Amino acid sequence: MDATRSGFATTVAALRLRSWKLGAGQAMEVIDQFSEADFTHIVDDRGDVHVSSRDGRFYLGYFPNGRPGGADEDWVTGEGWVIAVTGTANVPGYRMAFGTETPAEIVAAVVAQILATSRSL
Repeated sequence: MDATRSGFATTVAALRLRSWKLGAGQAMEVIDQFSEADFTHIVDDRGDVHVSSRDGRFYLGYFPNGRPGGADEDWVTGEGWVIAVTGTANVPGYRMAFGTETPAEIVAAVVAQILATSRSL
């Protein structure tokens, strides 16, 4: 940067420009991680996909056109993925949501980490 000139000046090299993964990608990269032996899969009349663990403590919802519901029972157009894990009597669970345009590869990495940390009791 040249501080002797007024205004802002820089170079492309100084900005360290990057290419970032954008776009929804392929939902099956996420959904294929769930075996039918351990998880229930439901596709509803809207084409949304719901996956839950057999014990009911894990839930993944895929809403390609946005999740229905919300405070006013209207469409939650920005939510494309919802992941929730129910807690126990001593430890609270958690919920996370990703937008409809979040790359499936990102959601798949989160799901892979969650599945890697789960264990049979």
